Amino acid sequence: MAKDKKDKKEKKVKSEEGSTIIRFNSPIAHPMADDKLSKKVFKTIKKASKAKHVRRGVKEVGKALRKGEKGLVVIAGDISPVDVIAHIPVLCEDSNVPYVFVPSKEQLGEASSTKRPTSVSMVVLGGQKKDLKSAEDYKEIYEECFSQAKKLDEALVY
Repeated sequence: MAKDKKDKKEKKVKSEEGSTIIRFNSPIAHPMADDKLSKKVFKTIKKASKAKHVRRGVKEVGKALRKGEKGLVVIAGDISPVDVIAHIPVLCEDSNVPYVFVPSKEQLGEASSTKRPTSVSMVVLGGQKKDLKSAEDYKEIYEECFSQAKKLDEALVY
């Protein structure tokens, strides 16, 4: 048991050059956000979670997509087993909602204002009540992330 804990800690250690070690990414994690877009997405999620305009988790995001809510879906790329999130990109494409993968579930959970790692988050501009007044502080960065995610989705060749 102690050996497993050491292995997990070694994965999070920074390399000698100062960059973080790349963790496992699932084979379906496309389009993956680059570092710059990831930072913008995390910043957007953090601001939206303060205004309570974020859906967290597979069940909640799946339900929102089936009900027809529009927003930006952010999926963690290091989820194992992949079956847990495999249906989310399909739901997004059916609903015409852009989605993007980020490298780490821990960072996604931290940005979503939870202590637990989160596999999927969805930023809904204005929330359920479409309260755009409280969305003013993150609307600009949200729209920028939304457009970049849409470009990544359109560039994806099947």
